Amino acid sequence: MSRVGNLAIKLPPEVKVAIGPDLIEIQGPKGRMTSPLRAGITAVLEGGTLKLSRRDDSKEQKSLHGLCRTLAANAILGVTAGYQKQLEIVGVGYRAKAEKDRIEFNLGYSKPVVFPLPKDLEIVLEKPTLITIRGIDKQRVGQVAQEIKNFRRPDVYKLKGIRHVGEKLIKKERKVGVAGA
Repeated sequence: MSRVGNLAIKLPPEVKVAIGPDLIEIQGPKGRMTSPLRAGITAVLEGGTLKLSRRDDSKEQKSLHGLCRTLAANAILGVTAGYQKQLEIVGVGYRAKAEKDRIEFNLGYSKPVVFPLPKDLEIVLEKPTLITIRGIDKQRVGQVAQEIKNFRRPDVYKLKGIRHVGEKLIKKERKVGVAGA
């Protein structure tokens, strides 16, 4: 079994932590986040570290212990450094265009796909084919990146679509016996 929950979390000097009965409030230079504490999990601030402990050694408590510790560590990293995902658009004529409160994607459909910009994240178009999503919440950054990727998932035959930067795709061979391809 993993012993992630037993690891102490070092707190950077610019981070302030307030522990409540069922959540941990974390405030840093980039913003404020909360991390849940499940039933049976307690948090203690000792010097410059945050330690979480569990009530007993049941299987459920062990898994919740590791989960709560990881969520707290992600929140601390988010308010200090933040998270970022990059997506690239691959395909002839495929591009994105930013307007004041939305992004318009031309992805080979008859009409452009319109995506409203979320208020809690920063979405930057570095090029018409490169999108950077930044924020303090790791889950939210990944969720928005996946929503954008789902507009045109990479085709396995031509590899056109929206993908994460650095994502390795395996191109399938065309079907045998198809004429003219």
